[in-house]
Amino acid sequence: MAAFFFESFLEAPWEHLAWVLLVVFSICVHEYAHAAAALRCGDDTAARAGHLTLNPLRQMGLFSLVMLLVAGLAWGAVPVDTRALARRSDAARVAFAGPGSNLLLAAAFALLCGAVLAFAGEAEAAAPLLVFLKLAAYINATLFLLNLLPVPILDGWAILTVFVPALDGLRRRMGPMVGLLLFALLVGTRAIDLVWAGGAALSGGMTRAASGLFALAAR
Repeated sequence: MAAFFFESFLEAPWEHLAWVLLVVFSICVHEYAHAAAALRCGDDTAARAGHLTLNPLRQMGLFSLVMLLVAGLAWGAVPVDTRALARRSDAARVAFAGPGSNLLLAAAFALLCGAVLAFAGEAEAAAPLLVFLKLAAYINATLFLLNLLPVPILDGWAILTVFVPALDGLRRRMGPMVGLLLFALLVGTRAIDLVWAGGAALSGGMTRAASGLFALAAR
């Protein structure tokens, strides 16, 4: 993984740097959304821990940032005390806030990309901006789908436990271990490629729809 990541840096350093910056920004927004949603629902744990910020050192931590630079792997986490939430269903709202923020970012970047495509077309001057916006939409669409997987270390599992409470006990007892094993299985069997393909399809569809809307508006 690290060798592949370093090779991609050597082949396309500026695109690689854009990818790193966009991943950091997207994860920070994702974690901020969790913290803000938890605060609105009655739990100030993340707010008191300083997670109402886009600071990557707070939202991701130094080790995650180093792993992103070295191997292309990154993560973030905010503390949530579900006992402090006003309603049990609020746990699902807090869990979905992170992926939901990535979906909104994907839509926003796709909208910007569609606008550039509609008014500048494939002009050479617009090419770098289009590459950046398409990459931003793709990263966020992929993070949206990835985090909704029903794996104990991801938000999809937290949402699922609201509807199947018995699963919450499994998460508390052995969630990290099971989650890492399931994630390793997804990567090892290449099933994770379906997530990347889904992210490309979702962001591409958003971009085409946005471009079509702007083209109609320009007539």
